[in-house]
Amino acid sequence: MTVQVQIEQGRLARLLRARGGIAERGLRRRTARVADIARREAPGRMGAYIDWKIESGPHGLTGVIVCDHPATRYVLDGTRPHVIRPRRKKALRFDVGGRTVFAAVVHHPGTKPNDFLGRALRAGR
Repeated sequence: MTVQVQIEQGRLARLLRARGGIAERGLRRRTARVADIARREAPGRMGAYIDWKIESGPHGLTGVIVCDHPATRYVLDGTRPHVIRPRRKKALRFDVGGRTVFAAVVHHPGTKPNDFLGRALRAGR
């Protein structure tokens, strides 16, 4: 009795990369894990703006993590010292130590970069 097995590499590769296949399930688990880490690492309520998805691209499936918060770029890159002035009113209003304070101008010291997405990616490997 002779048994012949023929493996077609193209079909095998398509099977592995297909939607719902082994590779996609693994990619989904890893992408979800990295997104969860990013939510924990994100400052303030920025974690609520983090979402993930799997996309098909020219080189196969890709896990994508997105943060839609309007200040994401400023958190990731940091900011230089800058002056904040009121745009519509005569003064800025904010709370300091439970007291309401008014100021005509604020000299913001800037912020250091916080690469929470990069840390999440490195931790999720």
